Amino acid sequence: MRLFLCLLLLFPSLAVAQSKGPRTCRIVFLGAPAGAPEKLFLFDGQASQEVELPSMNLSPVYHLPAGPLSIRMLPTPPAKPEEVNPAAPTAKLAESISDFYLLVSSDPSNKVAPVKMQVIDVNPANFKKGEMLWFNLTANQVGGQLGSEKLAMPPQSRAIVKSPASKNEDYNVNLSYRMPGAEKLSPLCETKWLHDNQARRLMFVINQNGNRTPRILGLPDFREAAPEKEAP
Repeated sequence: MRLFLCLLLLFPSLAVAQSKGPRTCRIVFLGAPAGAPEKLFLFDGQASQEVELPSMNLSPVYHLPAGPLSIRMLPTPPAKPEEVNPAAPTAKLAESISDFYLLVSSDPSNKVAPVKMQVIDVNPANFKKGEMLWFNLTANQVGGQLGSEKLAMPPQSRAIVKSPASKNEDYNVNLSYRMPGAEKLSPLCETKWLHDNQARRLMFVINQNGNRTPRILGLPDFREAAPEKEAP
């Protein structure tokens, strides 16, 4: 029997954080180990806000100031900006980045906060509603058909896939992988997924402990539209 391992999470979008600012961010702590922090404080150079670090979903939407920034993760908010420990996990934001994902991973060597951060620029002009951002975090080649679109990913790579369907409907998914040194493809996922043309989707191909077949993890990113202002 062929084995298909797919995990497409359809958790509802969480409420938007109340902080203000033109730059938006959502966070995921992929592969968080037991005992990892579930919340930390994100410091933007002037102010800090408590943020969630979910491992199987995207965080609420957080807002940050515009301009070039160095952001840090802290266990507690600092009394003064100059008191922030320079050894805290840090990531830089270019002025051009208006929307990003913050991929958090474990870093036990950091004694301030046991994490490290990677900024993924997802400005809406480059990553549109209905599209998928794929990360192949394995040593395998991964590819196949996603509705009307093809996927072909080398090991340790990422790619944006255009909308796999033209409207909100089921579409066919048929993906395979090839292990390093192998000649034949192995089945990864054959099913149907539901397309939402109002949501972007973050997709990961990851390794499973004790199983050579990779796993697919999908995280939907739906943003509520801002309410329209009433005419005076």
